[in-house]
Amino acid sequence: MPSSRRITVPPLTRVEGEGRLLIRVSDGRVDETRLNIFEPPRFFEALLRGRAYTEAADITSRICGICPVAYQLSALAAIEQICGVGVDGQLAALRRLLYCGEWIESHALHVFLLHLPDFLGCDSGLELAREHPAVVRPGLELKKIGNTLMTLIGGRAVHPVNARVGGWYRAPTRGELDRLVGPLERARDIARDTARFVAGLDFPDDEVGAVFVALRQSGQYAIERGRIASSEGLDIAAADYDSHFVEEQVPWSTALHSTLAPLPPLPPHAPLAPHAMSAAGGSYLVGPLARFALNARWLAPAARETAAEVGLRPPERNPFRSIIVRCVEMVHAADEALRIIGDYTEPAFPAVPARPRAGIGHGVTEAPRGLLYHRYSTDRDGTILDAKIVAPTSQNQRPLEEDLRDVVERSLDLPEADLARRCERVIRNHDPCISCATHFLTLDIDRG
Repeated sequence: MPSSRRITVPPLTRVEGEGRLLIRVSDGRVDETRLNIFEPPRFFEALLRGRAYTEAADITSRICGICPVAYQLSALAAIEQICGVGVDGQLAALRRLLYCGEWIESHALHVFLLHLPDFLGCDSGLELAREHPAVVRPGLELKKIGNTLMTLIGGRAVHPVNARVGGWYRAPTRGELDRLVGPLERARDIARDTARFVAGLDFPDDEVGAVFVALRQSGQYAIERGRIASSEGLDIAAADYDSHFVEEQVPWSTALHSTLAPLPPLPPHAPLAPHAMSAAGGSYLVGPLARFALNARWLAPAARETAAEVGLRPPERNPFRSIIVRCVEMVHAADEALRIIGDYTEPAFPAVPARPRAGIGHGVTEAPRGLLYHRYSTDRDGTILDAKIVAPTSQNQRPLEEDLRDVVERSLDLPEADLARRCERVIRNHDPCISCATHFLTLDIDRG
């Protein structure tokens, strides 16, 4: 075996967006791992400047066709904070219900068409459908149920149009929601059966060592609201995000890398701070593994029972087993949706008044792939002056590269093609949404 190798994984398949992997190896050690994200940036943060505060939710939902609700509701949370508006009661419950639909459809897409082919020896979701139609068919049904829920609450399944600052343009009737009870019970059953099936798959040994970061809301499995928490004791409001997380540009990616900011040293003889273990800063992981580690006790009853049945216990650190966590979260989303529908009463008004004013607002929710942060500043007329959006994939890039480094060093004896496939599997474990994460690189001209 040569002392120096360059391993290039061609453009990645079965991920959302465009990317490539480069690994440099010398003397049996990995010197460099680069997840090269070369998809052109789409300038959404710049596009928002000069637009009205009422437009942020609809514009940002176009960032992703798979998880548009996450972008909408994060934007609304930030804008409503600026307006001083509190959306609660049934109006807030409907937002959580809409998000449940997105979790179901997005997780179903990932599990059945993007991730499961890796475990069943297929190169694509189409091949999987040909070879194992009985496996794929329930997944398509599951995704359709999620889309139906999103259409009813959001107006349509892709880029919903019904959510607005202060609530909704139209609230559904109780009769409309009741018609979803049967399909959601079916979705819960499919998700439970899928969790049982995937728990029996063969999982390679792997473990991520990064700090887990997710929303946490006491008493609920956090989805659309909560405080930002970590496995090292961090517990902050969304408004404190910029004090604890930093983004940096790397030359090989149009997506910024997000890391935990180093914390200031404690004064002599000070009591140990709850988050002192993360004082050095560094990489952190968001997404299903992080949510499950921090919130498993608050899963819906059916999801909690399913996790126990398939032997899933927090913290789960094997990223290959994230497919089981996603199935458990689909059970949770279906069960939670049924609970919300059962408690639903039609609100007197679909929205509360929200007038523009100058200020800065922060919004954070749990997209299917992990924590999603929005920050906006507006003038007194509600014109957006500045916007910052941190997608889950930006936050997971560094721990993903670290995971790849560890896996490659343990697998250098594999033939080149097999090693490349192993790397692709590692990447798909994290379900990166590359398009969501792309930003414009700083232009630096050296004229000598």
